[in-house]
Amino acid sequence: MENKQTQNTLPDIRQTLVLDAPIHKVWNAVATSEGIAAWFMPNNFVAELGYEFHLEAGPFGNSPCKVTVLDPPNRLTFEWGRDWSLTFELVEQAEKTEFTLIHAGWDVNKVTEFGQSHEEVRERMSGGWVGIVKKLSQYVGV
Repeated sequence: MENKQTQNTLPDIRQTLVLDAPIHKVWNAVATSEGIAAWFMPNNFVAELGYEFHLEAGPFGNSPCKVTVLDPPNRLTFEWGRDWSLTFELVEQAEKTEFTLIHAGWDVNKVTEFGQSHEEVRERMSGGWVGIVKKLSQYVGV
């Protein structure tokens, strides 16, 4: 699925990997508060459409989020902060699961709530997601 990019948008951050775990185990890791806390950030997430929750982003404080898509065990999307959305897509592959993370909402003309340009933050987070997704892989591989 190609995103139509306007002139001011930056490409979505996408990370895809095949996890050595069945889809229900990966879903529990990406769609429960305990699971998300184990590999990403502490939170008060509830898997309920429209649910508003917070990710505890350390020095950046609590980031407001809202569940916008809930399609167990294949897709979860939530709004994150003022401009972003985060999607977790899961595709069953025998006893393994293809996991794709999509971090969208980047705009060259916008700055975060903390005054940093989207371009600057996107570059930093693109690299950060590599390590975070690796943590997910270790978490579900246990």
